[in-house]
Amino acid sequence: MVSRDFSHKWLSIVGIGEDGLEGLSATARSLLSMASVVVGGQRHLAMLPPEDKREKLLWTSPLDESIAEIIRRRGQPVCVLASGDPMWYGIGVTLTRRLPLEEITIIPSPSTFSLICSRLGWSVTDVETLSLCGRPLALLNRVIYGGARLLILSANRRTPAAVAELLTHQGFGDSLIVVLEHLGGKKERQISGIASSWDVDEVADLNAIAVECISSNPVNFSPSFPGLPDSAYHHDGQLTKQEVRAITLSRLSPLPGQLLWDVGAGCGSIGIEWMRSDRRCQSIAIEQHPRRLEYIADNATALGTPDLQIIAGKAPESLINLPSPDAIFIGGGITTPGLLETCWKKLRSGGRIVANTVTVESELILLQWHNQLGGELTRIGIERTAAIGNFLGWKPLATVTQWSVLKP
Repeated sequence: MVSRDFSHKWLSIVGIGEDGLEGLSATARSLLSMASVVVGGQRHLAMLPPEDKREKLLWTSPLDESIAEIIRRRGQPVCVLASGDPMWYGIGVTLTRRLPLEEITIIPSPSTFSLICSRLGWSVTDVETLSLCGRPLALLNRVIYGGARLLILSANRRTPAAVAELLTHQGFGDSLIVVLEHLGGKKERQISGIASSWDVDEVADLNAIAVECISSNPVNFSPSFPGLPDSAYHHDGQLTKQEVRAITLSRLSPLPGQLLWDVGAGCGSIGIEWMRSDRRCQSIAIEQHPRRLEYIADNATALGTPDLQIIAGKAPESLINLPSPDAIFIGGGITTPGLLETCWKKLRSGGRIVANTVTVESELILLQWHNQLGGELTRIGIERTAAIGNFLGWKPLATVTQWSVLKP
């Protein structure tokens, strides 16, 4: 086999705006001119002069085919043209996962989000950003709250109407929507309106959306703070109650990018709020009850975590082939033979298990594991007010015994 040295930077990723080649820096122009292969979307490649006879690669679907074609030309000077900043929801992120940075030069242009903020006078540090390009609309449910300013990359001309409909359905029909077309180009245009009365049909496919969220409901859910109201969930009673849920999530201590197993997920509340803590957090909900599986899917969509992975099956058998988690929550089934053993074995080093129980039999098992592995045992007693005739009294919820342990 012939050894080849790819230590030089053969691949350039150049951000380009609607102003085309004229808006490129001298460095970007130089990298583009030296390339023997140019890669991009139809819009990007159309910016090249007609007399340009170099090899062109048009993005395909699935994208992996195009990535493979780029890698096959490894060592040749290849230039990828990308919209705006390639490292913000862009192709640069995908390529740097597949190729070492030592082989790549990245030249960004202003991102769509930066351009929107410059047009509207918004601070980039004070906005929520998301892309709906190839992603579910339900992601929007995680970032809408009263006073929020949202910047959204549209999938196509239908996205603004879909966003307006969702906002209205969620009680944010008074929100101000601004659609910005062809940002930075000669055809740039803004269209403004109110979500509940949005009726604009003529929108360019190339558009982005700014939203100033205004709610008709005085009570809004925080995007990331744990302990949503119990009323936020559809359930059949298998719900970790709000106060206990907040304590449980504080014990689980989610960090960006970490993976949680929610074993015996019930209606999915713990996994959903784990993912709401940060858009990079991931969760797998394991549940065997058919109706509860439907609740989990409905709740995940309604609360902005449609990427929650749902496994229909019984633990511990369904856990064997799952990726190792950073944290595990066990909300039921502690007495199932082999469950805790499997969870402890699969848990990554430095990971945490939190288990909640309400029965004496389950408490005895947690005590045995506490004696063996240590950790912390806590009893959580919650009382809520309830009517007693014409008076008000205290009604206790089921006392929860919680075991929390860190794997060395």
